[in-house]
Amino acid sequence: MAEPKKQLRRIAPSFVAFGPTGVSVRDRLKGLAPEDEKVLRLVGVHLGSLASRDLKARCADGLEHSAESWASRKRELTAVSSSRWAGSLTKATHDQWALARRGQAACLKSLEAGVRTIAHRLSLPIGEKGTKRAPGGYRSKSEWFHKTRRLRVLEGRLDRVRADRENGVVHVVRGGRKLLNTRHNLATAQLTESQWRERWETARWILAADGESGKRYGNETIRITPDGGVSIKLPAPLAEYANANHGRYVLGARVSFPHRGPEWADRVEANRAVAYRVHFDVGRGRWYVDASWSCPVTRTIPMETALAHGVIGVDTNAGHLAAWRLDPDGNPVGQPRRFSYDLSGSADHRDAQVRHALSRLLNWAKTCGVKAIAVEDLDFTADKTREKHGGKRRFRQLISGMPTGKLRSRLTSMADATGIAIIAVDPAYTSMWGAQHWQKPMAAPRRKTSRHDAASIAIGRRAQGHPIRRRTAPPRAHQSDVHGHRTAQAGRRALGREETRRSVSDRGQEPHARTERKQGTRATSAPKTVRDARSDRQWVQDSLLLTD
Repeated sequence: MAEPKKQLRRIAPSFVAFGPTGVSVRDRLKGLAPEDEKVLRLVGVHLGSLASRDLKARCADGLEHSAESWASRKRELTAVSSSRWAGSLTKATHDQWALARRGQAACLKSLEAGVRTIAHRLSLPIGEKGTKRAPGGYRSKSEWFHKTRRLRVLEGRLDRVRADRENGVVHVVRGGRKLLNTRHNLATAQLTESQWRERWETARWILAADGESGKRYGNETIRITPDGGVSIKLPAPLAEYANANHGRYVLGARVSFPHRGPEWADRVEANRAVAYRVHFDVGRGRWYVDASWSCPVTRTIPMETALAHGVIGVDTNAGHLAAWRLDPDGNPVGQPRRFSYDLSGSADHRDAQVRHALSRLLNWAKTCGVKAIAVEDLDFTADKTREKHGGKRRFRQLISGMPTGKLRSRLTSMADATGIAIIAVDPAYTSMWGAQHWQKPMAAPRRKTSRHDAASIAIGRRAQGHPIRRRTAPPRAHQSDVHGHRTAQAGRRALGREETRRSVSDRGQEPHARTERKQGTRATSAPKTVRDARSDRQWVQDSLLLTD
């Protein structure tokens, strides 16, 4: 009895991704005097203590938070700082509480998936094989026993997280839980207690202010003039350190924002809202200022307009981006490209590697004249749990190392500045069908086409609306040339696309020219076996036709 045919899931339609909703730029505060650094530290410590107090009050409110409690907290903070500082602190507190709630929901979802997977595998006989859609039983009695204990542990965690979720309880560490745990592993982190203490206190400082449209230079609390002058409105308890009118302190440093500086200057001169954040890098011993502002979502261009000049299909992998350019008819053009990145080391190093790879990709797209890049709409949230893949630790590390979320957000924001549209496609079966239909045909004597290169072709064709498979071969008896058939996909308006290809010996002659067989002088000299002249020719498969 034949096995039932596997049901393929429905492919979601491709769409043009929206542009970024905000901009953030950074510059270094150079030339600070010792007095400037002292004032910045005092302000950061004072506002950090107020932020800790406000966060504690917000967490105590839980789900019973209301506008009245928010106003009450803001009045208390205003008495020891200012009205604008109080507004920035309360807004930061609400953002942190909301982030903690989203993390709690993600943790709850992960625990539920783990409990469900373990319970399913425990219900199966030991050693039963699994499928692609569902895991099988455990391999031994020992593993089965240990998983029963782990199931009880996960169920206990699930009950606690679920109870906290229902009661509105969140667990937040100002300064970061990772840095807090480093205190117990100073030798491993190669830090002394004083060095850790400095990092811990710096991470808990707050020196950030939201912008206000219509106010002078877009921000009354932290003000930066178009020529780069920086001044800060000091909180009420620190007003004695002011060196300018109205309780302000003017720093000796100048900023210019090399990246998107003209855009920032236009907003400042028009008194449009700009938010600023001043922070200290302990490792480098440098002060920085970040400027950020929101921007309206740019209207996406139609799909046909984005694909008018072709597309670049990009296959995302753990250590590189595999890309191939396709013309408007879906034919691969030129050579495949690979943009590598290293995701080891610190977060700043990983982020720089991703930005460098995307910069090279966008520069190549501008050189080719392509106005669209197709990427997979990947999400491994449900596939990173160790319970789903069992002992496949390297596979879990592989998919965890793919920066899908960071890469997608970075690519969208960077492409918006270059005028290149980002098309998100469904990732279903792109690697499998790409390798099946494109890996072998695109190989050459001096070029080996990888599975990732073939997947990039599949991604680009799906974005264009073409089927991933190449042109289907006609029946054997209906082929115009016995030794092969046309597998290239020519454009609908290409002349001669349905005609028979000419052989090597007919190059430069008329398409229907025939080589006449040499006749003998006598009838008895005719050969005994009459052969068709076409059988003496050597027909070869021409290279794939590439249409513009």
